[in-house]
Amino acid sequence: MTSGARALGPGPALRPVTSSPAEGTRLVSNEIESPPSSAIDPAAVVGHVHLKVADLQRSIRFYSDALGFEVTQRMGDDAAFLGAGGYHHHVGLNTWESSGGNPPPAGSTGLYHVAFRYPNRAALATAFRRLLESSIPLEGAADHGVSEALYLRDPDRNGVELYYDRPWQDWPRDSAGGLQMFTRALDLEDLLRA
Repeated sequence: MTSGARALGPGPALRPVTSSPAEGTRLVSNEIESPPSSAIDPAAVVGHVHLKVADLQRSIRFYSDALGFEVTQRMGDDAAFLGAGGYHHHVGLNTWESSGGNPPPAGSTGLYHVAFRYPNRAALATAFRRLLESSIPLEGAADHGVSEALYLRDPDRNGVELYYDRPWQDWPRDSAGGLQMFTRALDLEDLLRA
């Protein structure tokens, strides 16, 4: 390491540089920054989403009755965990900071939607029938080329997407092999026949 440089963890050596008296001293690398040596493991998945909700019982009814998740654990009247297929939880719900609260106003940052992927088109059709039986309105339904998706809101106005992916071999691509997703209206009558 050169004089005046120090290492911060496994990163590159840093050296102090003064740009101007007004800017003060800052540390810069002696090395050109490069991307990480490897991307995230391709087997990594989003394991769960944990949502702040205003009314725990109302949210449990939505995620269990309308979407079909099973309550796997409760933490008193403040939190619940719901999962599918024996998994500990795909959805966490809590009122720790939000009991009786309101959804963020339009134009706020935050979660756009959480998406639940179904294994095939028939399973998505079953989920759609459950929504119809529960009188849950859709905000949209789209064919994206790579997937078919249903869009709705939970009781706290969080966006929820229910979808299935087509086999990757069927995904639309351009002549160079680049992915060509699109948004077209989804034929819901056809989905119900699946």
